[in-house]
Amino acid sequence: MAEKVVAMVVAVIVCTVVMIVPEVDATRFAVGGNQGWSPNVNYTIWAQDKHFYNGDWLFFVYDRNQMNIIEVNKTDYESCNSDHPLQNWTRGAGRDVVPLNVTRHYYFISGKGFCYSGMKLAVRVENPPPPPTASPVKSASPSPIYSGQFVLPAVFALGALWDIFLRFW
Repeated sequence: MAEKVVAMVVAVIVCTVVMIVPEVDATRFAVGGNQGWSPNVNYTIWAQDKHFYNGDWLFFVYDRNQMNIIEVNKTDYESCNSDHPLQNWTRGAGRDVVPLNVTRHYYFISGKGFCYSGMKLAVRVENPPPPPTASPVKSASPSPIYSGQFVLPAVFALGALWDIFLRFW
């Protein structure tokens, strides 16, 4: 019986923490938009208005029988040289995801001559900006217990306590 009480208390604490912790969003970018990873697309123009942050993903869609995704250094990117790849992200399905999990410049090309047709992408990954600071809220309520961040977890906690009370009485 005591084990159920402990389990219920732990569940209430977990629910409360989940409700209070802010959500982190990563973005999955479909490289090239509707055209995908294909020749004759200007990926510099495609990437210029986008911000790539640590934790985002690049999603490459391409013809797996002809093309590939090779990560190279800046020199090999500029010369379309795929002889010394840093990483081969080609997994054979033609729908590959590359995690951008380090703050740095990334350089991708397609080997097999397609780089010369424009299949090259350079992105700069940066740390996400800090969240905007909220302006102070002027409230007629003197107590912070009624602020939105505490109401929902408090309702869950009270409901769990009421459930425990009903089970034992």
